[in-house]
Order: sequence, then C-alpha cells, then structure tokens
Amino acid sequence: MLTFQKAENNKIKELASLASAIWHEYWTCLLSLEQIDYMVENFQSEKAIKNQLENENYTYYFIIQNGEKAGYFGISEKNNYLFLSKLYIKKEFRHKGLGTKAFDKIKELANGKPIRLTVNKYNTNSINAYKKWGFKTIDAVVTDIGSGFVMDDYIMETEL
Repeated sequence: MLTFQKAENNKIKELASLASAIWHEYWTCLLSLEQIDYMVENFQSEKAIKNQLENENYTYYFIIQNGEKAGYFGISEKNNYLFLSKLYIKKEFRHKGLGTKAFDKIKELANGKPIRLTVNKYNTNSINAYKKWGFKTIDAVVTDIGSGFVMDDYIMETEL
C-alpha cells in the first residue's frame, strides 16, 4: 500500500537523513562527492529543510510503501505555478511506479496550476520520466550555487 505523509517539523531530521542517503547513492554517476556533500548540506540538511519550511513556502512529503519510507518529494507554491523542487526514491523502490503515483499526488496538490521543475541536463532517466508525465523543456539555466559548483539544468513545465 502506498501513502504520502506530510513531513512536519518533528520529522525534519528523518527527512534530512533519507535525503542524504538517496543523494549519495543517486548522484555519484553525475556529480563529484564534493558537490553532492555541498548540495546536501546547503539544500537538504536539517537546517536547510527547516529554513525552506519556515521561510520559503516549502512542503515535504514522505513516500511510504508498505510502511517503509521509500522516498520523498518537496514542493513550493509560487504565484502562477507549483514548483516541484525534489522527487527522490530509494534505489530498491525505483521502476515500480512509485514516481508516477507520487506525481499523481503532486498534480492533486497543484490544484490545477502548472507544475514547474529543474532537472540536471544529464539526468536522462528523470528527464524521460518527466516527458512521459507531460513535461516540456521551457528553458536551460546554469546556476552558480557557490564554492565553485554550478547546477546545469533544464527548466521543465507541464500544464494540468
């Protein structure tokens, strides 16, 4: 059984731990360990998540399959769209439809608004999934995130 649980303040430590584990497993084929560590610290640490929840209008959800936390997603309400900031699934739960079901939940939360995201230009598996879900590339950006690191991304959007 698949469920989604909103990550409240008392679950930030657990969310940060899950994020770190998934990021260190997933991104090693595309990014250096130094950049992964930097990004986890700056975007998915307890401190970063707490700031996103309190100051950046973020909401996080655990993706729970048969009682086990299989992944998570993070969204942020913008004026004209819903920003899908994060959608990550543990390796052993990938390719089993959880991403698609999570996206169905995200569409529900978007309440008819377009959904926008950024995705690493070399993250072919995710790009293909997003295309399957109706996303189209609307721009490309290189963002300096500090310490000599950049994010080289496509901006994708889908209309609901």
